[in-house]
Amino acid sequence: MGTKRGSAAVVGPGEVEAPPVRRARGARMAVLLGPEQGVPSFITRRFLLSPGAYIPRHRHPTIEHEQVMVRGEMVIDLDGEERTVRAGDAIYIPAGCAHSYANRGATEVEFLCVVPVTTDYATEWLEEPPDGAAPA
Repeated sequence: MGTKRGSAAVVGPGEVEAPPVRRARGARMAVLLGPEQGVPSFITRRFLLSPGAYIPRHRHPTIEHEQVMVRGEMVIDLDGEERTVRAGDAIYIPAGCAHSYANRGATEVEFLCVVPVTTDYATEWLEEPPDGAAPA
């Protein structure tokens, strides 16, 4: 794996840990690529949502997201509009868009999320954590 700025990098699924997402129930996130791997401009994260998982409604005032569903099906709420997304779907979340994630199915969901590298990654939570959520 490359560690210098601008070096190529390959990260296998077992090479990074996926700790629980704070304030969420049944969700884990692993940082696959970012500054630690020599990637200067973007961070690629893998989210895993167990059946019944929920990431509460929140927004990022200055950060946009690009996401790709890898497997499973979930409901994403985008500014109050629920959309069902499946493996292969691509999602764009502009800065300031309120969003939440719910796995209402019986199988695990996996999606990738790409965000820009920034020193100002602010999250405004619009809901309280659900029962069984990881500590804030």
